[in-house]
Amino acid sequence: MSLKKVNSIAARNTEKAPANIGSSSQTVAFSHYNNLSAQLPIDPQSGKLVSGEIKEQAEQCFKNIKAIVDSIDHVMTDIVKVTVFVTNIKDLDIVNEVYKTYFPTYVPTRTDAVVTALPMNALVQIEALVSNCEGTIPEAPQAGDLIKLTNNTANAPVSSLSSQTVAFSHYNNLSAQLPVDPKSGKVVEGGIKQQTAQCLKNIKAILESIDVPFDDIVKINIFLKNLSDLDAVNEVYTTFFPDSSIARAVAYLPARTVINVSNLSMNALVQIEAVVSHGDGTPPQAVEDRHGIIIEANNTENAPIDAFSTQTVAFSHYNHLSAQLPIDPKTGKITAGGIKEQTAQCLKNIQAIVESIDHVMADVVKTNIFLKNIEDLQTAEEVYKTFFPEGIPAKRIIGVTSLPQNALIQIDVVVSNAEGTPPKK
Repeated sequence: MSLKKVNSIAARNTEKAPANIGSSSQTVAFSHYNNLSAQLPIDPQSGKLVSGEIKEQAEQCFKNIKAIVDSIDHVMTDIVKVTVFVTNIKDLDIVNEVYKTYFPTYVPTRTDAVVTALPMNALVQIEALVSNCEGTIPEAPQAGDLIKLTNNTANAPVSSLSSQTVAFSHYNNLSAQLPVDPKSGKVVEGGIKQQTAQCLKNIKAILESIDVPFDDIVKINIFLKNLSDLDAVNEVYTTFFPDSSIARAVAYLPARTVINVSNLSMNALVQIEAVVSHGDGTPPQAVEDRHGIIIEANNTENAPIDAFSTQTVAFSHYNHLSAQLPIDPKTGKITAGGIKEQTAQCLKNIQAIVESIDHVMADVVKTNIFLKNIEDLQTAEEVYKTFFPEGIPAKRIIGVTSLPQNALIQIDVVVSNAEGTPPKK
């Protein structure tokens, strides 16, 4: 009896990289992407942080990533996106020197942020998203040897450390954009409103350079230095979304996560990254497999509804969910209790969204957990295991300065979408 020709989740681990903290897999492949858990500077043999300072820790993070990538028969140049979290902005220069040894010519897209804390008191944590040419259809390769398409335009800030956008299969992953004027190379003058506008202008310039509409964005992540600036950010945000008459007609907004960081490069107040649909696909996908795939946005009353985002946006073989706070959807308020109750509420909200699109929690391939107090991790993990008993999703955990509504935890997820999204009729 032959296997069905559907994508299947492939969770994998290797002894050459650390066993992850809590319930998670080192990498979870689905369709044309491998989603890696964020790597701490842990020696896989001892299970402890490596000795040394930031250079040694950054090297260990990349060694762990390379070990995982090697274990799934891929290479470092298959990495589409790198995300670097440090606890001290001054450490980024040293991280960059190590980074260059792993990416001497090709550079993926990249996001850097300074966070309040990391698990095990690490100084750095690094995450990678990896292309998966063979796909995850059991019987045969999905679409042959797909290629990555990198692009830079002079109309947005150019960096020697990253590509502005890397397309692979049906997604474009953009580097996070700082509020930098591409002509001067400096942060724009003004406050949070001017900086937010510049970040979004840079994203728009990148998308225009690859002939992709702004409303093809499916997920936005906003890194904000001062959470009190969020109202001002939202005021500017609504002048960019929805962007087209078609999107305005259906009031389309991308899924969204707001992350309160302790610092950003160039002392910026805000940084924005985007995940963008790519209906054309990347060669050699067949024409019938790549043209006119639609974006499917969905909200359910069984989870909190937000005026600035859609709960989940599906495109091709992935659903991208907005970050969920521990809000009771009936009252619109933070659920009573401590970290245990708040973690459960976040995951209940996620489950409600996932079930509203006819999926199950086992379809989650990646979770991102944001904790106000990193010391709450063990308790949060105990609750998390009840929702993911098999520990399959890849995972990222960071400590943040604060969260909206003074919450203790926020969680967002990426969900597999085996059926894909249909082409336009």
